[in-house]
Amino acid sequence: MAGVVGELKEIKEGQSNVEVRPITEVAIVKEEEKQEHPKENKSIKTEQNEEKKEIEPKTRIAFPVKLADGKKLMSIGLRRKKVFAININIYAFGIYGDDVKLKEVVKAKFESPKEPTREMFDTVIDVDAGMMVRLVIVFGGLSMSMVRKSFDEGIGASLKKLNGGKTDKELVSKVMGSATDDIKLPSGSVIEISRLPGFVLQTKVKGEVISVVQSKLLCRAYFHLYLGDDPFDKEAKEKFGSSLLSLF
Repeated sequence: MAGVVGELKEIKEGQSNVEVRPITEVAIVKEEEKQEHPKENKSIKTEQNEEKKEIEPKTRIAFPVKLADGKKLMSIGLRRKKVFAININIYAFGIYGDDVKLKEVVKAKFESPKEPTREMFDTVIDVDAGMMVRLVIVFGGLSMSMVRKSFDEGIGASLKKLNGGKTDKELVSKVMGSATDDIKLPSGSVIEISRLPGFVLQTKVKGEVISVVQSKLLCRAYFHLYLGDDPFDKEAKEKFGSSLLSLF
């Protein structure tokens, strides 16, 4: 402040033709200049670049509507399990799909359907098109051994339905691959299971690939859990059906 006063005094004494304004007025002018030439608005930039997300209502877990590889979110849901007559939220999930490929497949086979049919869901389960289910753990204290057991039971039963009553425990056990049973999966942990081109089922746990298995039957059995006759979440299956209809 003393420096600014000195400068104003010097100008007044040495240059009588220069208008000297009070310090408060100078401050106001500077503020006005800032407004005339504002700096980049970071909040707007952040809002424009912010990743769009959809919220699973029961858990408030957010899922991006589009992945880096282009797959789009087609449905969200919740996996619940009854323990001692109490329904426990195990994980929220988002089902993603290559909408371009899926559109190509369903439009070639179906002509402007008014509602999703079993045949449409079966087509999605059977087709060689990129899909992924992102699981976000809700139940705290979950271990890999518990997840492995749940997957072995679920996929095993699904595979049996699709395989004429035959079981294949060795194939089912490959889904969790190299993941050790002592891995902890606290709330918020992410598991991603993808169907890649060539009927390859890839499993990632917390960003690390733990298995890659080429098997059409295994791919079908896995997505049958979410889109088959007895899905984990019926509302999620219905939402997926609506997304399919929107492709027409």
